[in-house]
Amino acid sequence: MQEQLPLDIIIELKDCLIWQQDHLVLSGVNLSVRKGEFMYLVGRVGSGKTSLIKTLNAQLPLREGTGVVAGYNLTKLKTKDIPLLRRKLGIVFQDFQLLIDRSVHDNLEFVLNATGWKNKSEIETRIGEVLEKVGLGLKGYKMPHQLSGGEQQRVVIGRALLNDPEIILADEPTGNLDPETSEGIIKLLKEISTTGRAVIIATHNHTIIKKFPARTMKCEGGKLVEKMTDEEIELI
Repeated sequence: MQEQLPLDIIIELKDCLIWQQDHLVLSGVNLSVRKGEFMYLVGRVGSGKTSLIKTLNAQLPLREGTGVVAGYNLTKLKTKDIPLLRRKLGIVFQDFQLLIDRSVHDNLEFVLNATGWKNKSEIETRIGEVLEKVGLGLKGYKMPHQLSGGEQQRVVIGRALLNDPEIILADEPTGNLDPETSEGIIKLLKEISTTGRAVIIATHNHTIIKKFPARTMKCEGGKLVEKMTDEEIELI
C-alpha cells in the first residue's frame, strides 16, 4: 500500500528503531529526505550506517516507528510489494557485485530482464542511455575484468539507474577506489541528484565530504544526528 508524503519528501522516518536481527543498532531515528537531495551518512564501522540503508530498502524489517520510502510504508509493507519498492531504489555497492562471466551490456540486460522488461529494442535503448549517462558509452562489450575499478563502479551506478529510480542508496561507493577516481564517482552521483533523484551516500571518506560538502548525518552512540561543521566532519 502506497502512502502520500509532502510533495518534495521522498523518505520520512519518525521515531524508528533500527534492528539487526536481535541487536538494537539505532533508536529514535528521525530522517526526512527531499527529492533531489544529495546527502552523506557517516559513522564508524558497526555504527549502523549499513543497517539503516538495509532498512530503507526493506532488507531489514522496520519493527517500530513510522517509515515511508518512495510512497511505501515500511511497517505495513507486504512481501509481494518489496520488489515494487526496490524498483524505486537504485543500490550502489562498494564491491561492485557485477557478474564476471558476461559483458557490461549483458550485466545490464540481465537486470532489465529480471525486472520485467520484454521489448528487445527498448532494452537496447535503455542500456545505451545509462552507459552514456555514466560515461561508458563505448564500453558495453567489455568484460568486468577489463575495466578499472572506477569504470566498474560507473557500471554499478548505471545498473542502479536502469529502472529510473527515485532514490539512489550508495554504500561506501568509493571504498575500493583511489582518491582521484573517488572524486569522479562523487561528481557523477551529485550530477544524478540534480535530475530529481535523492542520493544517500554512506561513507567514512571525510576528504570527499570536505571537497563536496552536503548535508551530513552521523550514526553515533546508537543515534542518528546531523553534523555540519568541518570540525565535526574531521572526527568521522
